[in-house]
Amino acid sequence: MATKNINLALAVGLLSATAAFSAGPAFAGDCPAGQAATSDIQEHPSKPVGVVDTVLSAIDLSSKGEAWKGNMLRLRKLVVQPGGVVPWHEHNVRPANILIVEGSITEYRSTCKVGIEHPAGDVTAEFGQLAHWWKNNGKVPAVLYSADVLPPAMHDDHMM
Repeated sequence: MATKNINLALAVGLLSATAAFSAGPAFAGDCPAGQAATSDIQEHPSKPVGVVDTVLSAIDLSSKGEAWKGNMLRLRKLVVQPGGVVPWHEHNVRPANILIVEGSITEYRSTCKVGIEHPAGDVTAEFGQLAHWWKNNGKVPAVLYSADVLPPAMHDDHMM
C-alpha cells in the first residue's frame, strides 16, 4: 500500500509540474502570450541616443578556416542612459548574446506588439530573423555586455 501511495504522489507531482510549466506567463525575454505580431508594426529609431558602445575585445576568426575569414568575435560593453536608444538592427548575419548586468532595458521586436522588459541578470540570444531595437525606459543607466560574431560586411556598420 505504501508503494502505491508513493507512486500516486509522484504521478500527481509530475502532472502538477507539467501543468505549471506548460501554462502561465511568458518566460523572461519572450513576447507575452497573445502579443505576437506577424508583421512589423512599430516605428524604428535609426540612430543611437545616449549609448556608449565600447569594444572590450575582438578576435579575428580567419585562422579557423575559409568560412570564418574576416569574421570577428567581439565582446562589447554598452551603457544606455535613461531614455537612451540602441537603434533598429537585424541579426540574420550577426548572432549575439546579451547579458544585462545593471538597470533594465526594453526590447521592441518586429514580431511582438509590446515591449519586452529585460531586467539585470537577464540573458537573451539574438540570431536568425530577429529585427529589433532597445530603449532604457528606467531611471538609471542600463549596462549590457554583448558577445557577437561580426561578419566582414559589417565591419564598418555602426548601427550596433
